Amino acid sequence: MDSGYVKIAEKSEIPIGKMKKFVSHGKEILIANVNGNFYAICNVCTHERGDLSQGTLEGIIVTCPKHKSKFDVTSGKVVSGPKIVLFHPKIADEPSFSVKTENDDILIKI
Repeated sequence: MDSGYVKIAEKSEIPIGKMKKFVSHGKEILIANVNGNFYAICNVCTHERGDLSQGTLEGIIVTCPKHKSKFDVTSGKVVSGPKIVLFHPKIADEPSFSVKTENDDILIKI
């Protein structure tokens, strides 16, 4: 195994089109399965700390359940900010993590 990568899950834990929260090294990490490819971003919304794993995943876009901010799970980039009437704060991109698979394991670089 390459240095710096840690096992976070098994492929079978996250079906295609689904996502799941894991905690590793004190960080909440969201793993998403997009067409059999796994991506990892921080699970805590950069707007008001919503739990992204409780949101929705459509294609590569995860929507925060709190105020509907949207992030690209492949990069962590903000797609659109929170949906709050007359208030449009700038929010930061989600940190992303390098992911690889070995056999049935999903590994991320912390």
